[in-house]
Amino acid sequence: MKNSRIKIIVGAIISVALIISIFVVVKYKNNQVNIASDNDKPSTEQQANEKPAGEEPTTPEVPEEPEVKPDKNGYIPNQTLPTEPTYINGILLANKRYPLPSTFAPGEDAKAREALNTMLAAAKQQGFDLVAFSGYRSFEYQTTLYNNYVNRDGVDAADRYSARPGYSEHQTGLAFDIGEKGKEDLWLTAEFGETSAGQWLVAHANEFGFILRFPQNKEHITGYMYESWHFRYVGVEIAKEIKQRDITLEEYLGVN
Repeated sequence: MKNSRIKIIVGAIISVALIISIFVVVKYKNNQVNIASDNDKPSTEQQANEKPAGEEPTTPEVPEEPEVKPDKNGYIPNQTLPTEPTYINGILLANKRYPLPSTFAPGEDAKAREALNTMLAAAKQQGFDLVAFSGYRSFEYQTTLYNNYVNRDGVDAADRYSARPGYSEHQTGLAFDIGEKGKEDLWLTAEFGETSAGQWLVAHANEFGFILRFPQNKEHITGYMYESWHFRYVGVEIAKEIKQRDITLEEYLGVN
């Protein structure tokens, strides 16, 4: 009887010891797994630099190259003509900084022509017989015209009153050179602006959507000498604002 009790006690002790051993082994293995898992995790700094799955890495901003300064005649050295014309806030711009493609050939703008005819009719009611003696010019025609001026006066002088091919507002179909019939000797001269007809035109052109494109004392902005005869169609609202503020198209568009 006594031996039986001893066997039972010994068996119980062995069972408890076995359970404890199994528990220790399992816990040890779990700790090893957790340690390995922690070692595979990225550091806090690595996690901060990682992008969510499917997100493209951010491309760093490339600093803009220094702006090339215009030459003494207002043109960007070695500038090539673009493949598309420049529109700023819906307004077609053509000047020494923003040229037109050589293939740009819209012809005379119908809306501009309609506004011009209305303006000329209004001028006639006031006793001024005005005429647009030059309007749309193709790239090819401007090339011939500019080269003739250069041959006659030289590049520096020609660049003050004539646009190089691709840079002319006349190629947009929105510009007109205007003079008074019977006073052809004043066409293409500053003196036209001093006549009653020229003064009426400057005062009222904005009412029909036109602006004096190259006003006095603005050559440093427009790139061209004063042209009392050159008017550009921009629409009535814009023309009135430009007139009221006494600014150029470049200033209005913020590209001066």
